[in-house]
Amino acid sequence: MKRFLLLFCVLVSFLLFISLKIDFSLSALALTRQQLEGPGQLLYQSRHSLRDDTGSPWQVVLFKRVKDGETVEISLRLVGFPEGIEFLHPERLTITTAKGQILAAEDAFAQESPAANVGQYNMQDILTQLPVTEAIELSLPLDNPRSLSIPIPVLLEWQSLLFSVNGENPNHQRSKN
Repeated sequence: MKRFLLLFCVLVSFLLFISLKIDFSLSALALTRQQLEGPGQLLYQSRHSLRDDTGSPWQVVLFKRVKDGETVEISLRLVGFPEGIEFLHPERLTITTAKGQILAAEDAFAQESPAANVGQYNMQDILTQLPVTEAIELSLPLDNPRSLSIPIPVLLEWQSLLFSVNGENPNHQRSKN
């Protein structure tokens, strides 16, 4: 029993050390949120604050809208700070895996964006293709291009959100707003 406990402590310490080495932030521990939007309509969200390659902060929100038990939308919304960041519309979001696979997400705000520093991309067909054992890089279609690394814990949370419907996932935090 003592050996098992010692091995467990060593393993946990090692994992904590590794996670700190890959720039793992506490925001990666966020729970997905479930929000009731109306009768039979739920919105699941995974929210994180991450920094791009220049050190600027971004709000990264993957959300899934479910109506009457059916997924009607899975999108990734990116909000850049500070002001002065401007998304190019209609441009695709380029996603690159560590193995060099390149995926492209369609611009949901191709016609009109709520603000210049907000981009939203359709992830419905892409999310299942993303790895969960290695980080990915988003090449942001901006007037001054930047990249944003999405760490493994966030990708795992996104996969959890993908496969959860109507509160089946016990890691969900419910809210009425």
